[in-house]
Amino acid sequence: MKNNIDIDNLFKELKGSFDTQEPSTTHTANFIEKLNTSNKRHNKRSWRPFAIAASIAFLCAIGFSYFYQKQTTNEQIAEIAPEITETKFYFASLINNQVNELKKETSPSTKKIIDDTLLQLTKLENDYKKLEQNLVNGGNTKLILSAIITNYQTRIDLVKDVMEQIDTIKNLKNYNDENFTL
Repeated sequence: MKNNIDIDNLFKELKGSFDTQEPSTTHTANFIEKLNTSNKRHNKRSWRPFAIAASIAFLCAIGFSYFYQKQTTNEQIAEIAPEITETKFYFASLINNQVNELKKETSPSTKKIIDDTLLQLTKLENDYKKLEQNLVNGGNTKLILSAIITNYQTRIDLVKDVMEQIDTIKNLKNYNDENFTL
């Protein structure tokens, strides 16, 4: 109980020396505003380390993909057998020109043979891609290069044969037309 008396005496002695002034009317609003500003700053800072880490990871991924890009099949073939690039360009352009001529000859009487030829050319192209892959995978280079050239030659021969057949069909049709009109 003595403590209560001491406290009471203390307050009696200090009466009048207390700060009894009321805070301004905007004090509460200012206090809340500072709390909100403090929270906003804290929130902005909390995502920053994650953003930095994500940026670094992204840059590393781009760097690795740039330096360790896988070579294309054509680049690998050019390293293994440089002469095949020139050969491929020559034969491919020759075949494309012949195929374009073949397509120009399309008519109702030649449509089936041309469609069959284009299908066979697609199959030969797929075989060629397999040969390229075998070359890249380390197969017998001389044997595969020979097979590639044979593939090109087969395509060229196929288109030439079909063009001859189309000429025969056209000549036969012209002959029949002449006989019919006489």
